[in-house]
Amino acid sequence: MTTRRSLNPQFDLFVPYISDLPLRDQRETMERPFFSLGKRKRLKPIEYVSPNGEVFVNVFPNAEFGMATIWDADILIWAASHMNSLRKQGKNDLPRTLTFQPYDLLKTIGRLTGGHQYQLLRESLGRLQATSIVTNIRVPKGKKQRQFSWIESWTDNVDGETQQSRGMSLTLSDWFYEGILMDGGLLSIDPVYFTITGGRERWLYRVARKHAGGAGEGGFAISMPTLFQKSGAEGEYRRFKFEMLAVVRKNDLPGFDLALELTGKEPSLRMSRRTTDRPEEGKAARPKAAAAVPASAQPAQPRAVPLFSPSLTDETLTKVRRDFPGWDVYAIKAEFDAWLADGSARQPDDYQAAFYGFMRKHNADNRHI
Repeated sequence: MTTRRSLNPQFDLFVPYISDLPLRDQRETMERPFFSLGKRKRLKPIEYVSPNGEVFVNVFPNAEFGMATIWDADILIWAASHMNSLRKQGKNDLPRTLTFQPYDLLKTIGRLTGGHQYQLLRESLGRLQATSIVTNIRVPKGKKQRQFSWIESWTDNVDGETQQSRGMSLTLSDWFYEGILMDGGLLSIDPVYFTITGGRERWLYRVARKHAGGAGEGGFAISMPTLFQKSGAEGEYRRFKFEMLAVVRKNDLPGFDLALELTGKEPSLRMSRRTTDRPEEGKAARPKAAAAVPASAQPAQPRAVPLFSPSLTDETLTKVRRDFPGWDVYAIKAEFDAWLADGSARQPDDYQAAFYGFMRKHNADNRHI
């Protein structure tokens, strides 16, 4: 399953507990490629154009700091949540500059609070300020584009004797600030989001929340190539698809079910709200046993094929382990599923028999290696 850190259940009387601040994410940043999905320093720009050619997003890293990452975006989620909370309290003239204790911010986004974490926070703020974005999203009438950084500036008031932070401040860019205040600009997110450690899983949760959060029982489907373009991920499409297949097999994004459909040459990913009771704070919802697409959500023409709903039966497992001992059956099943996803003509009428045949060929081709 997706690796997650455990949230500290200890209630801290001096710091607002994570559940005390309803978390909000800025809607427009959830569906376009604004952040690097890896932790290593990224220097390759993101250049995205929507399929209809109407929307573009270009993200340019700084040579020294690199590009802001999906983990750096946690700070923006904290800022949006804090601003939303102030607005709900009836505060007027909300400031773009927020003053805070780094301990409070780190606790809210589920981070540890040691000295090293403070240094990582400073590095995140540096990337958020240094990364340049050029886009035509929310451009004033008569203009072609806007250029901005996520934050305009930030400060750290360090004690001269102890060298410890006495408080920090950050000033949000006009573009992000306006996005927080506009009607419908924010969406709620689950605090468990902060415990997801994989960059692509974090990004996919935000996409699912944006597109499938209010899409009803049928959810939302998007083609894999389009999803790849929306991710801004480095590397080749084939590698991206392989990694998405692994995420779908795990099917453990908080609150959402994932299923692959094959309606053409390339598969599509369907995201739908998980029909379970809301989990306890800090715990992920229990996934369903299967990730099949509801029949009501499948279009009549062409028929959508859920690629990962089949599980190996006990009979198939027994036969495979008896006839082809020594192999990691589930690893080979993953290869088989990936092979199926590469072609619309590869969908078998009998999944169990087809896998047995695949296993037999794999054994014959590799038994002497």
